[in-house]
Amino acid sequence: MGTEAPTDLHDEPFDVEVVDSRLAFDGRVWDVREDRFLYNGHELIRHYVDHTGAVAIVAIDDRDRVLLIQQYRHPVRTRDWEIPAGLLDVDGEDPLDTARRELAEEVDLVAENWEKLARMAPTPGGSDEIIHIYLATGLSDAPEVFARHGEEADIRTAWVPIEEAVSAVLGGRVSNGAMMLGVMLAAERLRRGAAEG
Repeated sequence: MGTEAPTDLHDEPFDVEVVDSRLAFDGRVWDVREDRFLYNGHELIRHYVDHTGAVAIVAIDDRDRVLLIQQYRHPVRTRDWEIPAGLLDVDGEDPLDTARRELAEEVDLVAENWEKLARMAPTPGGSDEIIHIYLATGLSDAPEVFARHGEEADIRTAWVPIEEAVSAVLGGRVSNGAMMLGVMLAAERLRRGAAEG
């Protein structure tokens, strides 16, 4: 069953005829949409979170430690460990510029070097959210310190050796998807760099 694995594995954009798209719920941060569309000769209805998109940053210092933050996330009732992240909530702002802004606003850091690690769809069956994950190195203190409110008011930060972060992911002790993917990609990037160097 199945077919041969493609030689160039990649997601494929696919257009369908959308018969109707309407706002089903108008939320404070994001909305829920209802789409009616034609697929394989049938009309289907799907509801999904209409999301602005986001960025997440794997900030690594010159000692191969990753900056993790811990904050309360109400939907899962957990103070989870994450990497700095934020919404693409400024119209027309490039994701890299958003990442730079969020790193400064969330953890008071700037980075000299930026590299795109991934473009992730965390829940493609229920949301159109895309998270752009970046690696940030050459870190230094931001020129200004930002005030934080709500769940960000009591953010805890920790510099964690990348291998310890990888162990936490592999051991099932953390659950934030962007953090897990970002840490694993950054660790692999460091491993490959060391092998080539």
